[in-house]
Amino acid sequence: MSRLMIIGCGGVASVAVHKCCQNDEVFTDLMIASRTLSKCDALKAKLEAGTRTKISTAKVDADNVEELEALIKGYRPDAVLNLALPYQDLTIMEACLKAGVHYIDTANYEPENTDDPEWRAIYEKRCREAGFTAYFDYSWQWAYHERFKYAGLTALLGTGFDPGVTSVFAAYAKKHYFDEIDTIDILDCNGGDHGYPFATNFNPEINLREVSANGSYWENGHWVETKPMEIKRIYHFPEVGEKDMYLLHHEEIEALAKNIPGVKRIRFFMTFGQSYLTHMKCLENVGMLSTSPIEYEGKSIVPIQFLKALLPDPASLGERTVGKTNIGCIFTGRKNGKEKTVYIYNVCDHQECYREVGSQAVSYTTGVPAMIGAMMLVTGTWKGDGVFNVEEFDPDPYMEALNRWGLPWKVDEAPVLVE
Repeated sequence: MSRLMIIGCGGVASVAVHKCCQNDEVFTDLMIASRTLSKCDALKAKLEAGTRTKISTAKVDADNVEELEALIKGYRPDAVLNLALPYQDLTIMEACLKAGVHYIDTANYEPENTDDPEWRAIYEKRCREAGFTAYFDYSWQWAYHERFKYAGLTALLGTGFDPGVTSVFAAYAKKHYFDEIDTIDILDCNGGDHGYPFATNFNPEINLREVSANGSYWENGHWVETKPMEIKRIYHFPEVGEKDMYLLHHEEIEALAKNIPGVKRIRFFMTFGQSYLTHMKCLENVGMLSTSPIEYEGKSIVPIQFLKALLPDPASLGERTVGKTNIGCIFTGRKNGKEKTVYIYNVCDHQECYREVGSQAVSYTTGVPAMIGAMMLVTGTWKGDGVFNVEEFDPDPYMEALNRWGLPWKVDEAPVLVE
């Protein structure tokens, strides 16, 4: 029925490939392309005997537009699912435009080199005008809207869990539970334990950049920026328990502020244990989280990339991680003139994910929605020419697919609010 190319072969991509192969009535042909061909070949060998999906593999440099374009034109997919690094969003979008295929991703663009003078000038202007200093934002990808529209193509941004499922939760709440939404609190709790003194549950470079940056939230039409980890709350998560959580900047805030009319405040919180925060602060203090190259024994190295090489690969954590995640959104607002509060969330068990697809729950909760977003697009369930975030489409078929493909959600109409 459809041909899909997945670029990337890390933990999230592995989950997405597993789920595409389970959904072989939709994904009849699949190409896995990565810089490391051996990883693609190993995943193909693991899965091809148990699926009707025809799997092929390829080596590609996702930083090279011409190489990507040639590969896409040669394979002729209906869509490209970008599960590489956020650094590569723009090159893959360019290649999709040149090759004439739809584009899908799970995280918005950020630059690999934050010292690049050309990027820095644009970034500093945006900081002054928009009011937040995170290195990642949607402006770079939203700027492609007219080009995708003119080409008659769709670029679907942010179909992971957060952003992704949480954004669809917002659209679903607006459609079914509220006439007006006043506040949205996005809560991301990982109650898992992998047993290492320190490790990250997704790409260390992206994770540590995000966590060590200033926090921010949207309130009354503008951004309010905070110091890293300045705002802490304690919350009791269903099926997980009481956890410390901290306010971070996160990309879906920017998109929801644009696409949910009248919302007055949007915040994002993520849970962290004290051991994680202590390790991270020590690494930051000695410069290991720096993205600026340094000279070491005649070679140029980026400290955070060197640290990534030392830390456990997130894809290897599945077997040893126990516990559950709980990710969802608390909404306040009004329905038929009455005040209303709703909490929509998913609970995911690390070991159940590992038994199904060999992954921990953090990769699972991103890889499953990536497949679902691709399915929405290639089946024509979601249609549109241009660049879109997931909350701009009808949430119902996506929500139904979450229940079917491993991420069932629950609704609590009397939740405890975050103070």
